[in-house]
Formats: sequence, structure tokens, C-alpha cells
Amino acid sequence: MLSAEKQRQEHSYFEGKTVNATRPSDASSFFVNPYIRRELLGTPFDCLTLEETIAAADEAMQRRKTLHHVCINVAKFIAMRSNPELDGDVRSSHLISVDGMGILWTARLLGVPVPERVAGVDLMQGVIRLCEKKGYRPYFLGARHDVLLKSITYIKAGFPRLNTAGWRDGYFKPEDECEVVAGIKSSRAHCLFIGMPTPRKERFLARFRDDLGVPFIMGVGGALDVLAGHVRRAPRVVQNIGLEWLFRTIQEPRRLGPRYLTTNAAFARLIAKELASRVWPHRRISGRQIFD
Repeated sequence: MLSAEKQRQEHSYFEGKTVNATRPSDASSFFVNPYIRRELLGTPFDCLTLEETIAAADEAMQRRKTLHHVCINVAKFIAMRSNPELDGDVRSSHLISVDGMGILWTARLLGVPVPERVAGVDLMQGVIRLCEKKGYRPYFLGARHDVLLKSITYIKAGFPRLNTAGWRDGYFKPEDECEVVAGIKSSRAHCLFIGMPTPRKERFLARFRDDLGVPFIMGVGGALDVLAGHVRRAPRVVQNIGLEWLFRTIQEPRRLGPRYLTTNAAFARLIAKELASRVWPHRRISGRQIFD
């Protein structure tokens, strides 16, 4: 019998199975590859490298088969536990990557074989590079108008042979959503990068993903702000030691400070409780007891 690792390497992404959806908005089915899907404290994610994730996106765009990608970091991991809609939206995606050293280290500590971190910015740039090479046409949705234009300028300078399908900023009203969807669909884009905050982008895709007609879809959060130079990305060494969140907080303390303080503390409590339950498996332990 092949090991799970060997099966993951020898199967294309789409050689998986279809399972029932958990999206609140409908009862359709969605695709999950069983060779790479794992769970961490009840939250699903997929064990692929950055290179393998780009290959899955390539396959989706070649076949024009919908592949909805989501990144999981500590903030989203914690938010999913208190927001059933967000939890359902993430679970309904086809491919879930670990974007965050905290998630990566915890998964490995608890015996889940995550090969590496797949950062959203790195994946976005890798897919854009692929688009330039193979003639795929990306569509960009999100960020402020000025930030988006700076991002497009940066992307076109870095990838001069890239042919874009279009772009639109993320500041539109709910009554404009159908027009936005129609514009994306008519563009015949091969991939869609959505730079809107959580849970807005997840709610948007829960309602309209199947109407967009785009093969590869991924939320990129603040990646457009990074590409535009509006926000600096942490140096690689800071990323590798798991302090990218602190680097971001220093740049935007009022907006990010309270969020990271709350989510990091909640995540630490979850880890401590899980580790304690493994040390004392027959004793019921609450997070409060651990820290008393």
C-alpha cells in the first residue's frame, strides 16, 4: 500500500473525490483531494508545497475547472471557531493552504505532516509568473483604487509579457455586486485574485463563486497593498522565525495590535489545552485551568 506522502506525490490534484458541501448558501458539491487533506484541531487544510499548489492552479486553468484556494493563518483559524459562516465558507473551498508559521509549527508539533508554509503573497506571485509564461489572463479585484493601480503598475513592470483580463477596486456597494460578477465573467479570466478583507471576500465567493466562470480563484488579503508598496513585507529572516505578525503590527499598531493580541492569545490557549489533553488524556482540562 502506498503511503499518504507517496500518494500525494503520484496523483494530480484533480484525482480526488467529490464530497457534500458545508456552505450555508447552497447544498451543492465541491471537490476535495483526499490524498492531501488533513485537519488541525478540527480545521481542515491541505499538505502541499508552494510548487505543488502552483501546479494545481496550472492544472485548473488548463482544464478550466474551478479551483477555489484559501489561506489559513492564526487570525482566520481563530475567527472560524466563532463565525459559523466563515467556517462554512472556508470548508467549502477546494484547496486550503497553511499561511502562517504559527499554524505550521503547531501542526508539526501535533504530528500533522505539513511540508511547508504557503504564503499568499508568494503564491500570488508564483501564479502570476505562471500566467505570463503560459498566456493565462488574471483578473484583480480589491484594495483602494490608488493602491490597486500601483499594484498593477508593479506587476506589469515585473511581468512585461503578462496579459491581464481586467481589474476593479474593492470599494463597491452590495447593489453593485451583480455588475462586478458580470464584468469578471465576461472577461474570461483564467484566475481571479481577490484582495478584500475577511470575511467579506469569503461571503462574496460563497454567493458568486459558481457564477464567475473563473478556473482558479484565491483570496490575497493585503497582498495588493504589499505589491503597491503601501505596506512593507517582513524580511525573510523575520518570516522564518514566525514574527511577521509583529513586523506588520509595528507598521499598523492601532489596526492590527488588538487583533493579533486577541487571536494569538486564543491560539496559545488552544495549543496548551490540546497538549495538556495528550499528557493527561483522562482528565478534563479547560483553558482557564491551564493558565491559573
